[in-house]
Amino acid sequence: MPHRFDDAARAGVLGHMNADHGDDNLLIAKAFGPTSDIVTATMTDFDGEGGRWDAQLRSGETIEVSIPWPAGGITQRPEVRREIVALYDEACRRLGLEPRAHA
Repeated sequence: MPHRFDDAARAGVLGHMNADHGDDNLLIAKAFGPTSDIVTATMTDFDGEGGRWDAQLRSGETIEVSIPWPAGGITQRPEVRREIVALYDEACRRLGLEPRAHA
């Protein structure tokens, strides 16, 4: 059974990703989703095995994109950031984009 993060950790990560990293959500969903026809994406949940995004297609349909963490299972909140950054970097590589520097 995957590790389940507490509600405060989930709310903090999801709030930050959706308020401050909407473009990153879109890149991740496009790069890892089943189609590049994605026009918007929102991170909806995560656990110790990976993250989940709702992605809206050009047609208006919404699909879920589930992506396992690159390093495998995690159990600590700081690991979530590390794994999302790794997904972002890989998304940029897959899409032929230059990733920005990480602070």
